Amino acid sequence: MVGTIVHQLTKDATVEEIREAGLDAYYTDHGLDVYPSSAAGVPFTASYIACKGDPIANLQEDLAAEQKARATYEKLINLCKDNPDVIEPLRFLRQREVVHFQRFGEALRGVQDKLAEKKFYMNDMRPYSNDCDCK
Repeated sequence: MVGTIVHQLTKDATVEEIREAGLDAYYTDHGLDVYPSSAAGVPFTASYIACKGDPIANLQEDLAAEQKARATYEKLINLCKDNPDVIEPLRFLRQREVVHFQRFGEALRGVQDKLAEKKFYMNDMRPYSNDCDCK
């Protein structure tokens, strides 16, 4: 969605406007297309997706990612104070991150509770008979 917002804001920009905004290096490499990268220009890479094979570690990573995204949306909102057409979708996205954080927190608590349960194993291999007088 952020990529769509950026595209909508830049699609009709002239080369002069692009230069004035300091986007000439970006424009040289990518034109007006959206290229997923950080504000510093570091391209997105799959290495940002951290999976450990441990449900608690993975959920903690998810929680952190949601908080980082929320903080990024807040900073973008601060930069766009003059444009309500940009701010409203950013507020929606920020709130979505808050909800995701809450759901991941619930999942983490559920996993922790499940892992904390006592486990009972029954391994009684004696033959069963209906005619037994055992009580």
